[in-house]
Amino acid sequence: MLKIDLTGKRALVAGVADDGGFGFAIAKELAEAGATVCVATWPPALNIFLNLIERGKLDESRRMSDGSLLTFEKIYPLDAAFDTLADAPDDLRANKRYKNVGDFSIAGLASQMATDFGPQSLDILVHSLANGPDVKKPLLDTSRSGYLTAVGVSAYSLISLLHHLGPILRPSASVLSLTYMASERVVPGYGGGMSSAKAALESDTRTLAFEAGRRWGARVNTISAGPFASRAASAIGIIERMVQYCAANTPIPEALTASEVGKAAAFLASPLASGITGSTVYVDKGYHIMGMAVDGVGE
Repeated sequence: MLKIDLTGKRALVAGVADDGGFGFAIAKELAEAGATVCVATWPPALNIFLNLIERGKLDESRRMSDGSLLTFEKIYPLDAAFDTLADAPDDLRANKRYKNVGDFSIAGLASQMATDFGPQSLDILVHSLANGPDVKKPLLDTSRSGYLTAVGVSAYSLISLLHHLGPILRPSASVLSLTYMASERVVPGYGGGMSSAKAALESDTRTLAFEAGRRWGARVNTISAGPFASRAASAIGIIERMVQYCAANTPIPEALTASEVGKAAAFLASPLASGITGSTVYVDKGYHIMGMAVDGVGE
């Protein structure tokens, strides 16, 4: 029987702070396929996430198909806005939500993973990171700092993660990120430079596929997922409307689930996808093929 088998593989999912988003769903599906999973969490959310796990508040969502609970091999602090700890301003480093978590930079994460697991110890790297402080503003009204933050955290961080973690990747490793169709089509309300960041992410995926493939033998792909009403996506302000509109206008007229994205990620991370790299893979119920809305037509 042909099946996704990630037994013996180690994954890192960067950008998990609760059980409601694509990052958590991907982590769970990777574990279902046999991988051991580490996650990296934004420092201000880290203690909340750890407390939810410790108090059993996430037990229902952590329940695996065999009845066991999803466990994380390691949970690391990560603020993907900073390549090194020295890049973080002093006042942020002194903030009570940051000062006791250790090195929360991308370089610090890579260094700690190398210490914890040794060289060539990572098989799967998942980038589930995005931040656009001006996301509710039209692009015309987006500040320079808001735009650069969106691109830096949502796109450049993939480059930095791969640069720092590349040396510990095992042969035939898989790198994945999450994008959205606003990279190529106008989605009013998805502003603040986030559309630009997703376009950059997709372009970088192609270039990184070549460079990381030649340097480490790694594959690099991105999943263009349909809209999903996660807690993080609520910052957009119109996410429920986006979900409803797409569900009404897709070839398969139903809302996307996080599990569907997780399963696609598990496939792309597996040897079954060994011939796929540099690709944007759509997991959106087919919405990306539509050229005309059908919602309300003829009513």
